[in-house]
Amino acid sequence: MKKLKTVTGIALMAILGFTSCQNEIDDVQGENPNTNSANSTTTSYLKRTSMYDGSFDDFLDGASCSSILLPFSAKVNGVQVSIFSQLDYQQVLSIFGQSNTDQDAVVLQFPFKVKLSNYTEANVTNQTEYNAIVNACSSAEASGQGAISSVNISFPITILTYNLSLQQTGSIVITSEQQLYTYMSNVSSSELYSVNYPISTTIADGTKMTISSDAELQAAINASLKTEATMAEATQNSKKLETILVNGKFKVDSFVSAGVNSASNYKDFTIDFANNLSVTAVNLLSTTVNGTYAVSSELSVFLKLNFSGNATFTLLNNTWKVTSFTATTITLQSTTNAAVTLVLKQI
Repeated sequence: MKKLKTVTGIALMAILGFTSCQNEIDDVQGENPNTNSANSTTTSYLKRTSMYDGSFDDFLDGASCSSILLPFSAKVNGVQVSIFSQLDYQQVLSIFGQSNTDQDAVVLQFPFKVKLSNYTEANVTNQTEYNAIVNACSSAEASGQGAISSVNISFPITILTYNLSLQQTGSIVITSEQQLYTYMSNVSSSELYSVNYPISTTIADGTKMTISSDAELQAAINASLKTEATMAEATQNSKKLETILVNGKFKVDSFVSAGVNSASNYKDFTIDFANNLSVTAVNLLSTTVNGTYAVSSELSVFLKLNFSGNATFTLLNNTWKVTSFTATTITLQSTTNAAVTLVLKQI
């Protein structure tokens, strides 16, 4: 029994001692509320935000975790193309733009080099090696470990370093994404750090934000990821809309302005959208109205119409927000006056 009391006493002292230490740590953390470890959410977010972003050439390689280093060669829809600078990307885009109805294909020619998300470079000598890089990228993105490109931090920023007793040990000025990635990748288990807020960021839709805490940083990144997902969905919808436009012929089913539907002014015209971004309206008397069109996307999809030489059709000249579309009906709303609407119906 005496032994039990002794053990109980030691345990009680340990608990009291732990509570005392915990209170002391809590007091210090109150002074340093943004102190992070290697495994904190902020560390993960800052590491992913500062990864090398290889998404700018996804139209070539389909892998946002890496980019192909120049120069390299490829066959684009069967056409041999040599890429010596980013200006040559236009060759590829021009070949893609020759048709909106075909399946674009890029066949990369080995060997070439890639730059990976950790800023290292790798030689790729065959398709098997490249498939491994692409698959690793897909796995990282699927597990929430891929790069976050929807938030850009304005540099320089300052990192304050601490030991495990929460005593400040120094500070580091970070001047680039690569430097930030390197730091976040090498935070040891025996150190802590704090971002010296405020910092400035720009999120996916161009909004500039001042961030004053880890909580605000995490909230901004989460919001930007949702914005990025919306933008990606809009991009896919814009491609679908392009295909629908090119594959069909349309009539003006409704054109409402100032509360008046003047669709009858267009009832004899057939509107035809071509691959080369030209649009033509022709009526039963072979009267032809020429124009151009463009499909774009941000958070929504937009259709810009620009007719010339006909006063009735120039009334349709606008950058229209696509409020909905199907394979047969496209509903549009003016971006300058929400009361003005246009509906195109396939015939």
